[in-house]
Amino acid sequence: MRVRTARNVNNRLERPGPVAMETLAPETAADCRTERMKLQWPVVGTVFFFLLSVLMTFAFIWQYRIPKLRPEVVLKRPVPVEMCPRFPEPVPLTHPLTPVRVALEKLDVLLRSRTSRTLPSLSAVVLLNDSVLWNAHFGKRNISDLSSPAPDEHTVYRIASVSKIFPTLMLYKLWEKGSVGSLDDPLDKYMPEFSIKNPLGSEASGSSWIPGSPPSLSLRRMAGQLSGLPRRLRSTNLLWDGGTEEALQLLQDDVLVADPGTRCHYSNVAFSLLARVLSQQVGQDFESWVSENILQKLNMEETSFQWEPSSGRQLAVGVYSSGQPAPLYDLGWYRPAGQMYSTSADMAKLTMALLGVPGASLLRQDTLTTMLTPLLRCHTGYFANATGTPWEVSRLLGYDVLRKDGDLDGYAATLSLVPSLKLGVVLLIAGVRPTEGDLLNQAYSYLLPAIQGAYRDAPRTLRAPPDPQPYLGFFTYRNMTFYEIKADSSGVLLMQQFGPQVNASVPAKYRSLRLDYLQARVFRVLFDSPYPCKLKLHSASVSLENQDRQLFNFFVFNKKGLSPGFDAPALNTYRVQRIYGRPFFTS
Repeated sequence: MRVRTARNVNNRLERPGPVAMETLAPETAADCRTERMKLQWPVVGTVFFFLLSVLMTFAFIWQYRIPKLRPEVVLKRPVPVEMCPRFPEPVPLTHPLTPVRVALEKLDVLLRSRTSRTLPSLSAVVLLNDSVLWNAHFGKRNISDLSSPAPDEHTVYRIASVSKIFPTLMLYKLWEKGSVGSLDDPLDKYMPEFSIKNPLGSEASGSSWIPGSPPSLSLRRMAGQLSGLPRRLRSTNLLWDGGTEEALQLLQDDVLVADPGTRCHYSNVAFSLLARVLSQQVGQDFESWVSENILQKLNMEETSFQWEPSSGRQLAVGVYSSGQPAPLYDLGWYRPAGQMYSTSADMAKLTMALLGVPGASLLRQDTLTTMLTPLLRCHTGYFANATGTPWEVSRLLGYDVLRKDGDLDGYAATLSLVPSLKLGVVLLIAGVRPTEGDLLNQAYSYLLPAIQGAYRDAPRTLRAPPDPQPYLGFFTYRNMTFYEIKADSSGVLLMQQFGPQVNASVPAKYRSLRLDYLQARVFRVLFDSPYPCKLKLHSASVSLENQDRQLFNFFVFNKKGLSPGFDAPALNTYRVQRIYGRPFFTS
């Protein structure tokens, strides 16, 4: 029994039974799954990378088909060449000129658009050289009358403070004649009873009272808004009708607003007092003197200190901002500062006189130049850049624009000049001056470039000397530069540089200078216009602008009737000597 049992036990251990089978089965399943996974991963990887390559291929094709931005090509723009003369001299022009016509058309549109209920009437004139270039009239003479016609060149307007031009002209005329010793004479030289407080002046020396006017309160400064006198006499308005003696009494206990000559300050007192001083000097009433010596000489028959309905002259009716008609006040003692009436036709005559048109001028050219020269740059906050006699001066596009504005109940007026271009503009307004943009500045923004371009492009006419022979021949400056002067078929002198110092990079047209004859032995260099302001020569440059219009002063002729040489003072070149014969140069 025991042996059998042992065999049975051994048999159980040797043969796998159910228990052994249950223990081995899980390990075998895991091994099978691992084998299957080893077979699946390469397939999955292949599929993944295939799909990725397809996707990248489509992405590449999509990117390729998108329009490509071309690489930006930076082109080096040529530097614009500035052409000269920048400020050409006035010369006769042949009209019509397209740029000028276009500018005037713009001006027409501008002014036409400004007429309204508060600006019912406007007249404008543009003058150039010695003639009226353009004039136009807009609106109605009387907005209250539906049948009222448009204004014309004979329509009368109040010119308000434009009247200040007339006592100024009187001052310069009397100075020119010698009736006034100096423009800078003190006021109390002609009016000893005048006195005023000047606590700000250097003459005060700490004192608050100065008997007599300070020496710096001169006639010229009175005409140039530099007197320091108050705008009006205290306790008065512009309708004050007192006398000069009473005005002087009011001034005695008043103060100067600024030390004379130091600050721009607008003063109606200054012009009214100036007119009285000058009238005393000539022994004639101011208004009658102006009528005889200015209005009659310029044939300004429609200009006066008073307008009457019986005169037969048609008045543009002034209006307030409400549209209500403005009364025609009499300014009493202040009449010289703003009382006058005029027309655009008469203002054109006055403008021509101020521009120095031959046959129309009241003053000699040197006197007129003095009158048109600005006196002082004004402080920030003053309504003009600078002041003159009696001008408000502004700077536009490189030019001094001289203007005199006037504004008085229901009216506005402007007379303006650009002396260097012989250009003038007059605006007469019945109504309120527009506040949106300065009409005159807008007008000049059209006119200045057009007129400047017309002068620059106009051919220059040169004058020949009576006899060119004394100037012809060869000349040298210190044996470094050599010149030959010849005459063209019309006798105008041509000077050409030659010799080893000639720069071959200089264009041939700029190696020759044309000489314009001015007076005995004096010539002026003129380049054909327009020309480049600066001529580039490799790394250097030559200023043609500095050479243009410079003077050559030839020496007194010798016994042979020839000039021995010349100077060019503005070019700092002296003693350019004549040589007898063309020199020979060795390489």
